[in-house]
Amino acid sequence: MSDPFQPKATELLFLPLGGSGEIGMNLNLYGHAGKWLMVDLGISFGDDTVPGIDVVMPDPQFIAERAGDLAGLVLTHAHEDHIGAVPYLWPRLRCPLYATPFTASVLRRKLAEAGLEREAKITVIPMSGKVSIGPFEVELITLTHSIPEPNAVVIRTPLGAVLHTGDWKLDPTPLVGATTDEAALRALGQGGVLAMICDSTNVFVEGTSGSEADVRASLMEVVGRLKNRVAIGCFASNLARVETIARVAEAHGRHCALVGRSLWRMVEAAQENGYLLGLPEFVTEHDVGYFPRENVLMICTGSQGEPRSALTRIARGEHPHVALAPGDAAIFSSRVIPGNEISINRLHNDLTRLGVEVITDRDEDVHVSGHPARDELAEMYHWVRPRIALPVHGEARHIQEHVAFARACQVPEALAPENGTLIRIAPGAAEIIARVPAGRLALDGKALVPANSEAIRHRHRMSFNGVILVSLVVDKNGRPLAPAQVSLDGLLDEPAAGDAVAAIEDEVADAMDEMPKAKRGDDAALAEAVRLAARRWFHKTYDKKPVTKVHLIRV
Repeated sequence: MSDPFQPKATELLFLPLGGSGEIGMNLNLYGHAGKWLMVDLGISFGDDTVPGIDVVMPDPQFIAERAGDLAGLVLTHAHEDHIGAVPYLWPRLRCPLYATPFTASVLRRKLAEAGLEREAKITVIPMSGKVSIGPFEVELITLTHSIPEPNAVVIRTPLGAVLHTGDWKLDPTPLVGATTDEAALRALGQGGVLAMICDSTNVFVEGTSGSEADVRASLMEVVGRLKNRVAIGCFASNLARVETIARVAEAHGRHCALVGRSLWRMVEAAQENGYLLGLPEFVTEHDVGYFPRENVLMICTGSQGEPRSALTRIARGEHPHVALAPGDAAIFSSRVIPGNEISINRLHNDLTRLGVEVITDRDEDVHVSGHPARDELAEMYHWVRPRIALPVHGEARHIQEHVAFARACQVPEALAPENGTLIRIAPGAAEIIARVPAGRLALDGKALVPANSEAIRHRHRMSFNGVILVSLVVDKNGRPLAPAQVSLDGLLDEPAAGDAVAAIEDEVADAMDEMPKAKRGDDAALAEAVRLAARRWFHKTYDKKPVTKVHLIRV
């Protein structure tokens, strides 16, 4: 059977399956001459719409069904929202992987944890390197971001060149890694760029994003006036910030401790590739307690209030090795990711109750973004001069604003991609030619399930509405052999719960008595009559509609 979506040799297609209409879990596809090229494969994190789920990722069904036509996966950099789904989804794709040295080091550790290090081979591309992947000629251009080795990807076909920026900013003093290769971007623009697929995260932010050097100067001053133990929450992957904090600790005669496994993994990967060398040795969390409080500066995971992270456990007094006490300080050197406001506020409050001073970027200049503000976007458009702008890496409002901004920058064409929109970039004007399935998968324990699965939807309903469970034992004629047993979960406290159970048991008995004898032999009809009776009573009495289950045993 022919594939209606197989890319023709006369066309170049773009298809986002993640990261367009949301910030996180990026998955982008380019199609040409019968083959597909994937750029990035990331995760995001669960929220209250998916109870019990910590990790979500794009559903790769479309490309998994065409895995034989997937020429390879190019990874722009080592952030979780760009590489985090690889260990989970690579077995469905089994394609070659391409990354620069640092990103490859981080990814190898992830693949090893998943038992895939022997199967999933990584081809290492040097910085500014080139490689042929199927019908695509790929070139990397060095950018700056909040992690080593961020790259823009130039994808060349006979129909033209596309620039996929990945995550970036224009930082003249990034402190870790090289500065943006402005010359390469200008040369690319002079040669003609068909389309630019660009980061939209900070499109509403005026001016520039700021430099890591500014954060270092500010943290140097802030930590210098603090007298006791200091914890700084930041992303483990923000290695420029890790180096900054280590230098700040050194300058103030403090030992720098890493608290959180992901920090140690990132630092090891960085040092393997020549970054973060020449720093004083980091202290482990086990040894923090051996130093005077005024001589310790801790870097902690958990700046977003993640439930099992180091900083959250410290705030709750549950960390086995590290504690904060009245007079200590916690600095949040990171931005608030949309959707995490509640968990972060909870963490701030827990720390405040301990008597810890909480310092955020609202109080001091302790963070700069890794994404371009409007002046930087304008500069990039000036250098690259694409014919088509396709904004990604943003919620719907970011992408729509970016479309308008690109047009104001004199880009002739601009479209707003959504996950699942198949866009023909060439030949002719860019246009959406189809919509394909695009969803989310949730990591539920060790299983990957659709994020909108019945099980997760049911879990969501139970978390909001509570549960009534009715157990019945009846004979073959549907007569009860014992009184119904009713239990309530998440609904009422005693003594009201006991009164409600007794009332529901009476309602159930009445409902069974009122059933015609002919229907009592039908398990489904009997269970439904009982379910409705129990739920109807609770709704009438308490104006709530709990999930109601009937467990029927016929003897």
